[in-house]
Formats: sequence, structure tokens, C-alpha cells
Amino acid sequence: MYISEIKQNWKIEFSARSFKWQSITGLIIAVVILSCLPFFFQYIEKREGFTINDTFLQNLPVKNMSVPIFITIWCIGLITAFRVFTDPTIFINFLWSFIFLTLFRMATITLTPLNPPDKIIPLIDPLTNMVYGKSFVSKDLFFSGHTAYMFVIFFCLRNKVEKILALAATFIVGALVLVQHVHYTIDVAIAPLFAFLAFYAATKITKRPPGSPANQLK
Repeated sequence: MYISEIKQNWKIEFSARSFKWQSITGLIIAVVILSCLPFFFQYIEKREGFTINDTFLQNLPVKNMSVPIFITIWCIGLITAFRVFTDPTIFINFLWSFIFLTLFRMATITLTPLNPPDKIIPLIDPLTNMVYGKSFVSKDLFFSGHTAYMFVIFFCLRNKVEKILALAATFIVGALVLVQHVHYTIDVAIAPLFAFLAFYAATKITKRPPGSPANQLK
């Protein structure tokens, strides 16, 4: 896709008043949420929770999988960043999916105070750990954000090959965070459901009205 085509696509989208306000409002909400996350995670890290007796997790080997986890996330993240830049529809759907998914996760973490699994190995990454604040966070458990965001990307992408890669990344990341004992099994198993709900809610927000000039991009 040439730069001129990309510019034309964005121009067509921004000709729709709804897309313009959805973009501005969504970006403002996303910035506010990202600003609040370090304080939220430091708060939940200080509270006491309960431990789940997870038989499946207890039978898994324990190994530090931080490098393959974040190689997988970064690769899919780069593909997504490119598509978000070139395709306004993917941009707006991903933006609002991110908002809903993050709000869902903050709500479920607040309502289900959990202590981390035994033998947890800290998952450290210089980029994503910026949202956690000054110290490592281990109690952001129900549900797995890494797994859910990968699945949201699967829903947002359009290219068949890229969707397959995102789906594979979802399973890989979900399996590896369990091997690292960063999450309980239920945290990973339920994550795709919340990803679907977030994407579904996003599509309801971003649905174009009939006759919108942006519909010609479909």
C-alpha cells in the first residue's frame, strides 16, 4: 500500500464526523487509563488475596520464559502497529477494544484479590513493565492481560495470515505464562472470553452509520 493510498483512506475516514469523535474521545480515554495504571497496579500489589489450588499448574514445569514471551508479543505488536497506521478501521477497533479490555481487567482484578501462584518467576520487560510503576507486580492475575491482548489483535487484524499468526501467538503466550507460573490456569483460560467481549463492545461503538462515506473502504 502506497503512502498516497494510506492518506486517502484516513482522509475518507475523517470525513465522517463519527470516526473523528470516536478517535479523539478514544485517545483521550486511553491516555487517562494508561496514566492511572501504575497507581492501580501498585495498589493491588499491596493488598492480601487468596491462593487457588491449581492442580494443572502444579504439574507444569517451572521455567523462565520471559524472552520467548516478549519476542512473540513484540513480533505481533509490530505487525499490529503497522496495520493500525495503514488501516483506520483496524486503528479504531483496536483502540476501543484496548479501552474495554483494560477496563474489564481492572474490574476483574479489583473484584478477585489473588495472591500469585507458588514458584512464580517474575515476568520482566522494559517496555510493558512501564505501566506497572516502580516495582514488580505479581497480583494482576484474573485475567491474563498478555493472553487477552493477543486475542484482541487476532480479532482486529484482517489479513488471513496475520490473523493466524496472532491466534498462534495467543496460544503460545498463554502456555508460556503458565510455564513461568505468572498466572493461574483460569486466568489464561478465561482471557479469550473477555477479549471477545471487548472487541464486540468496540465494534458496537465504532459501527459506521448507513451512508457514511467511510463505508467505501470496505
